[in-house]
Amino acid sequence: MPETKKSILEVRNLKKHFPIAKGFTRRVVGHVRAVDGVDLTVYEGETLGLVGESGCGKTTTGRLILRAMKPTEGQILFRHNDQMVDIATLSGKELKEIRREMQIIFQDPFSSLNPRMTVLDIVSEPLVIHGIAKGDELRDRVRDLLEMVGLKAQHMNRYPYAFSGGQRQRLGIARALALNPKLIVADEPVSALDVSIQAQVINLLEDLQAEFGLTYIFIAHDLSVVEHISDRVAVMYLGEIVEMGESETLYMDPLHPYTEALLSAVPHTNPDHQSRRILLRGDVPSPANPPSGCKFHPRCQYAKEICAVEKPQLQEVKPGHLASCHFANELQLIGIE
Repeated sequence: MPETKKSILEVRNLKKHFPIAKGFTRRVVGHVRAVDGVDLTVYEGETLGLVGESGCGKTTTGRLILRAMKPTEGQILFRHNDQMVDIATLSGKELKEIRREMQIIFQDPFSSLNPRMTVLDIVSEPLVIHGIAKGDELRDRVRDLLEMVGLKAQHMNRYPYAFSGGQRQRLGIARALALNPKLIVADEPVSALDVSIQAQVINLLEDLQAEFGLTYIFIAHDLSVVEHISDRVAVMYLGEIVEMGESETLYMDPLHPYTEALLSAVPHTNPDHQSRRILLRGDVPSPANPPSGCKFHPRCQYAKEICAVEKPQLQEVKPGHLASCHFANELQLIGIE
């Protein structure tokens, strides 16, 4: 990312630990470390892809960034009025003002829309809550938003059941754009859609980004989709970032064994291509009882004694390319061929 780019978001040592309670007295006997020390920076106008297996903490990280839930520890610095504000410490009116600049697109276009509300009510709800528009001005704004995402003004009085999955997701995008946000967290926005519809929604998101200068955090488990839309990619494993870098560089030259394993599962466009699939041994460890040292070492084919004892730090191995692996400089890992 060029140095002239300003950061819009800086996350430092972000943690979310959910307590495990047992017995009649609900005594806390442990914690699920859903997010366990995430550090990342997002620049204005870019798309940062956040990838990893189900349960690695991607969605929880996104919700923490939006302050949909309060972090256990850490800082969430967001650029507001050209100043970095720690929204992890805000509440009430201060947080409501900043939330106008941060929105979310949900994964499921079926459950994220209220079936009892019309399209007009759904898309205009953020405008009503923040007291931005009413009456004819409100209807005009909703009409503009619908046309912006490829829907028609006559859809305004319909209910969600009358729309296909792709159209419902467009409604979700229109709602997210209603307040002219600077940052949008897209939580697996195409995973519930057909492949052909996925491409349409991805293209729409890219067009909107180019037109309005939006910044995206794009959460997904489909690495082929992430490669297409993202400028940079961050790979998560058990609540931590294990690798982060420019999209093309990370896909062609991964530095962490977990990234290599994920990339080996990406389907190839050539049906005759013989892929070398890496099958990780064992199961994903419980975030309530993570392994010592490197959390990935029980499943890593390159692990050595130090991996079980000493936790590697996320550090810059190559310019703009970070990894948390003791042997990132030594391993010759295979990316997408």
